Amino acid sequence: MVKNKAASVAEYLKSLSEERRSVVSTVRDLIVKHLPKGYQETINWGAISYEIPLERFPDTYNGQPLSYLGLAAQKNHYALYAMCAYGDGKRHAWLKSEFKKAGKKLDMGKACIRFKKLEDLPLDVIAQLVASFTPSQYIAGYKALKKK
Repeated sequence: MVKNKAASVAEYLKSLSEERRSVVSTVRDLIVKHLPKGYQETINWGAISYEIPLERFPDTYNGQPLSYLGLAAQKNHYALYAMCAYGDGKRHAWLKSEFKKAGKKLDMGKACIRFKKLEDLPLDVIAQLVASFTPSQYIAGYKALKKK
């Protein structure tokens, strides 16, 4: 991951070129609109991060807030880090199917959805993904995954 030294979301966005800021801001606006209450938007891992604060759930494997989503402008692409889909075979299959229905190619690693331009993302599908888990549901899924 490319590390951005910004201390706030505004600083992160200001550090981007106008074109890259436009793409990231559009996806960010979509995330903020559909994000269930209880997640916090911050800068973590050099990216815009949506996470469950440690005050709410301190029992994470790395002592960091439980990450739900991340958004970053990388050197050669943009990345949506969908930890909410990581380790969830059904969610990954759903994403693949929905991208295909939309005529888009899903370029995804374990949690990272890579895209070169905004048109590569089916925004309605991303909105559904963002809205798919309340913090309580996400914590329960994390605990279940951790037990395996």
